[in-house]
Amino acid sequence: MTLARPSHEIAAAAAPGVQPAVRQHVLDLDDFTRDEITAVLDNTTAMKDILHRDIKKAPTLRGRLVVTLFYEASTRTRVSFEEAGKVLSADVINVSESGSSVEKGESLLNTGLTLQAMGVDVVAIRHPHSGAPNFLARHLPKVSVINAGDGLHAHPTQALLDLYTVRSKLGRLEGLKVVIVGDVLHSRVARSALWGFATAGSQVTLSGPATLLPPELFGPDRYLPADHPLASVRIDTDLDRAVESTDVVMALRLQNERQAGGFFPSLREYIRRWQVTEARMARANPGALVMHPGPMNEGIEISSSLAHGDTSVIEEQVTNGVAVRMALLYQVCGAAPIPASSRDGDKA
Repeated sequence: MTLARPSHEIAAAAAPGVQPAVRQHVLDLDDFTRDEITAVLDNTTAMKDILHRDIKKAPTLRGRLVVTLFYEASTRTRVSFEEAGKVLSADVINVSESGSSVEKGESLLNTGLTLQAMGVDVVAIRHPHSGAPNFLARHLPKVSVINAGDGLHAHPTQALLDLYTVRSKLGRLEGLKVVIVGDVLHSRVARSALWGFATAGSQVTLSGPATLLPPELFGPDRYLPADHPLASVRIDTDLDRAVESTDVVMALRLQNERQAGGFFPSLREYIRRWQVTEARMARANPGALVMHPGPMNEGIEISSSLAHGDTSVIEEQVTNGVAVRMALLYQVCGAAPIPASSRDGDKA
């Protein structure tokens, strides 16, 4: 069954007649099938067609109300969600912890219930505590929840835009060799990317200091059963060896704000052993891509010349983020009918 729709249908879609949404929430990629991931990526291509128009606007989500609820600072994700909603003609409201009733002690649940009572269709939430989006999804039956990053847990929309960027550049995901290097332990991006690439059929290798790799995937405490989707993930703390004949290398930021310290001997040692450089990329396959979810610490996890070089797709990742989030907004709320009063108003 085809889940994606042709670009001309998506571009022209208004709520009446839109196919039912495949899912209500987007919380992580651990419950996405390969077909679902492919459908999102296919619909993302259609959304990029809209972004390439002279007038970047489609009536697809006219009458929908989208709230970005961010309890952490963000530039790329928040702005891209706002742009995605507005391009599809949704009404977008930004809510942050600062200046909201959260400062007065309002709980996450009560904030969510308030938004639901106001008729909000979608809440894109970023929260420092893992599981916050799942909590809202369980308690807000009338609202679609999209996880925009929660604690150390997940960042599914970033992973999907990474998948889309790779597929658009290399033409496929299945069979590719992908290396993710750096602070995997504290990276919600890496955790979602693992699920996304593995589900899509890529071979993923994690590299970095052993102390910054998740224990469930490394060392004697590894406990994943053989049939687990992530059981095929490989570990190699030697980055020079890991990048041999690989197709994609994704560098991760050292998240000092989430570290207690002592994970590696020194910053100089980290740069020497795990910085992604031109010399290391020379070991990869010709045309291998360099990625980074941002924000970057240039000169630490990635060399500045490589970050802005010909093999870098970092800026494309940012561009594709808008289209991916358009596709997800369309998926979770595109099927909801426009109230009759709104339709009548449009005819007036």
